[in-house]
Amino acid sequence: MGEITLVRHGQANSAATTEAEYDRLSDLGHEQAAWLGAWMREHDRPYDVVLSGTLRRQRETIAGLGYADAPSDARLNEIAYYDLTHEMKEKHGTERTSPDDFVTHFPATLTAWRAGEIGGAEYYEDFRQRVRDVMAMAAQPGKRVLCVSSGGIIAQAISDVLGLDIPQMSRVALPILNTSVHRIQVTDHGPLLTCYNSAPHLDTAARADQRTFY
Repeated sequence: MGEITLVRHGQANSAATTEAEYDRLSDLGHEQAAWLGAWMREHDRPYDVVLSGTLRRQRETIAGLGYADAPSDARLNEIAYYDLTHEMKEKHGTERTSPDDFVTHFPATLTAWRAGEIGGAEYYEDFRQRVRDVMAMAAQPGKRVLCVSSGGIIAQAISDVLGLDIPQMSRVALPILNTSVHRIQVTDHGPLLTCYNSAPHLDTAARADQRTFY
């Protein structure tokens, strides 16, 4: 059997209003990545394959884990959500006023995206297919594969394993912590979700306030 470990990037620039502004780790995000890297070296087994998306926040996170030279794969890049948000405002008058709106705004945005009402940087079905493709690549029998990605990619990968649609996917995506760990076991009978949203490097009283969602 093989195993895919998915890690979300560390806290990024949560005050951003555009994709470019968001795409860098905060000071805390760098700390979160370093803490997880230290935990992995002490408690986890070695990985056979390590890669990340090409986005700056993903590359900074994988460097913090100790894999600065790991290759990148653009299929692990996040949904261009700020672009979709701007289109939702223009075409539907729907606007996010705070991160707390994500619980209703995210499923509404993805539903409009799937229906072709908003376009974004790629078609919705192309997004879903690239997640399937990169997960199929990572499902290597007998090997442990580490992928540093983002919340939307992780939520879609998990939803594909569990057969969830957009409303359920949004509830998977909402609680995903920065630098959280998710594991999918590769078996002859298909993928099995064995771990969701684990953050062992943050499970101490001293770091309780360092657990972030955005």
